[in-house]
Amino acid sequence: MTTIAVTGHMDITSDSVPLVRGELDKLLAAYEPSSLVGMSCIAKGSDSLFADAVLAAGGRLVVVIPSEDYRQAKVKPGHAATFDRLVETADEVLVMPHATANRQAYEAANAALLRRADRLVAVWNGQPPTGKGGGTADVVHEARKAGVPVDVVWPDGASRHVS
Repeated sequence: MTTIAVTGHMDITSDSVPLVRGELDKLLAAYEPSSLVGMSCIAKGSDSLFADAVLAAGGRLVVVIPSEDYRQAKVKPGHAATFDRLVETADEVLVMPHATANRQAYEAANAALLRRADRLVAVWNGQPPTGKGGGTADVVHEARKAGVPVDVVWPDGASRHVS
């Protein structure tokens, strides 16, 4: 079994979606489908793209939900159908023991991903941490500190929405 966790930007542009998905498909094709396990918090953007790519590659999906209220509090209507479909498709759903979706819940979910991961895929533009904690760069830093190999996916032409 190879367990691959994901971290990544939620705000990738619609033009970036096929670029990122293509790179994820190529990366996952290197693994035997029967022994591939993907772990994701299935947030909008990179997490859900990765989860769909794992399923398309024939792997099993483990979903980590950061808090008991995450679905109601954080999943926007435009992502709800994807979120629900991925929860239903998952082989395992782990709900973190936090009542409220907040930074501590996200950090605990990320720690759970890294505890079980053999590798981490980071859909990441390479920018340093913001200092707020719990972001993609923070997870990459924690993975590297823990000795978890990191595969960065950020194809030419990929971008994030400017806020």
